[in-house]
Amino acid sequence: MATATPLISSSLDVLGGTPVFTGTRAPVQTLIEYLEGGETIDDFLQGFPSVSRDQVIAFLEETKARMLAKTS
Repeated sequence: MATATPLISSSLDVLGGTPVFTGTRAPVQTLIEYLEGGETIDDFLQGFPSVSRDQVIAFLEETKARMLAKTS
């Protein structure tokens, strides 16, 4: 059985360990800041073309699932 690639990675070699979308140098925190600031996923993707829409949606879905699990 194949292991799924993690959505987020953290390595001291990439931005000093800041959590980023796997395979990129795009910090997850930056996506959150874009959305908090009223910008769209498309705005984020334009600024960080190395991140795919699928990565962003998967991250948001996983985050939602974790938050809902904590409140159950």
